Amino acid sequence: MSTLEELHGWGRTGSSAAQVARPTTSADIASWVRKADGNRGVIARGLGRSYGDAAQNAGGTALDLTAMHRILAIDAESEPPTVITEAGVSLDSLMRALLPCGLWVPVLPGTRQVTIGGAIAADVHGKNHHTQGSFGDHLEWLDLVTADGVEHRLSPDGGDPDLFWATVGGMGLTGVVTRAKIRLQRVESAYFTVDTDRTRDLDDLLTQMSTGDENYTYSVAWFDAVTRGKGLGRAVLTRGEKAKLEDLPAKLRRDPMKFAAPNFGTFPDLFPSGLVNRATGKAFSLAWYFKAPKHRVGEIQNITQFFHPLDMFGEWNRVYGPPGFLQYQFAVPFSATETFAECVREIANSGQISCINVLKRFGEGNASPLSFPTPGWTLAVDFPITSGLDQLCRRLDELVLGVGGRVYLAKDSRIDADALRLMYPRLDDFLAVRRRVDPDGIFVSDLARRLHLAVL
Repeated sequence: MSTLEELHGWGRTGSSAAQVARPTTSADIASWVRKADGNRGVIARGLGRSYGDAAQNAGGTALDLTAMHRILAIDAESEPPTVITEAGVSLDSLMRALLPCGLWVPVLPGTRQVTIGGAIAADVHGKNHHTQGSFGDHLEWLDLVTADGVEHRLSPDGGDPDLFWATVGGMGLTGVVTRAKIRLQRVESAYFTVDTDRTRDLDDLLTQMSTGDENYTYSVAWFDAVTRGKGLGRAVLTRGEKAKLEDLPAKLRRDPMKFAAPNFGTFPDLFPSGLVNRATGKAFSLAWYFKAPKHRVGEIQNITQFFHPLDMFGEWNRVYGPPGFLQYQFAVPFSATETFAECVREIANSGQISCINVLKRFGEGNASPLSFPTPGWTLAVDFPITSGLDQLCRRLDELVLGVGGRVYLAKDSRIDADALRLMYPRLDDFLAVRRRVDPDGIFVSDLARRLHLAVL
């Protein structure tokens, strides 16, 4: 049973209609894969948090895996501890199950509303990539239904490692992930000790991150992309560690594993176009910058404060109005700091407004040919869809490509096949695996068609 539904990404742009099926077992998935039409094919979908068209399949089938949400086994005694889950389990549900056991998910993106399958397909990263890598680095194995309808167990060291690494970061184009075994970390609390610094400008920010991030497991900066001139790139830099029991005040020690996840309601779908503009963007940026302390050490923050402040607001993407928004996330090498600064200047001078701007440092990447993280700076900016945005993005593409950088496919909705090939030099490695396991192109998405990944 499937229903025709209009699907879009978190940016709420470029929607398309697909038949949506909701399998509950691996056998269900295999059945849908076997009968998928080779021209329009099938793609897996989770909670819809890819910003663009990665989990859409115009005229084809989308397999909504959210009904496959069982946590199958938690092994708190092994070293490291592990968990086995179905692919439709959300990070939110997993964290709630693990914390009472004193266990922690090793990599968290900017929202908990992501499935395990989606975290693998996008090889998500968090504030700790410079110290602990991306999601795929913490997998012991995954189960994958390939185009022949057969389920395979894959691992990084055996059981077809090339297919394993093509699946990690492969945007669902090698098959459907059904289960995974994830290595975990131990924690004494659900809190973090956080140091905050307010930086004067972009140079000050990059200097502080370059010389201090190695002392912290987690590091992230929000910066002002609206203010021009002397204050360009001024920022609020927050860095932290998992809090030990002894770090907590007496009140919090009584329930150190409390999962603090306040919800202030869901935004209605009533916001007009143009709400995010220069006036509101400047007001927000000023407030966000000056509400932060100039320097504060050792503040105790909960999970939502430190990792997922936007999760306090349901459907916050509606604030951008009917046209939606575009998140542009790119990475450039550390050696290209001047080019990075030029990107920031281009954004600030463009007239396009971004209030949610996140800067992190990446460490070494992994063996996945399409994984986004690569050593360097990564910046994510959110723009409402307005006139002139495409020109800005093309200019940013030019700068990023000029220094060997790349954009994040989980956030992208606009680059073309030529740009992809330049940004991901191991693309042919990925395509070779894809041809081997899916010679008829059964697994396909709107993103795959746009980037010519559906043509084998």
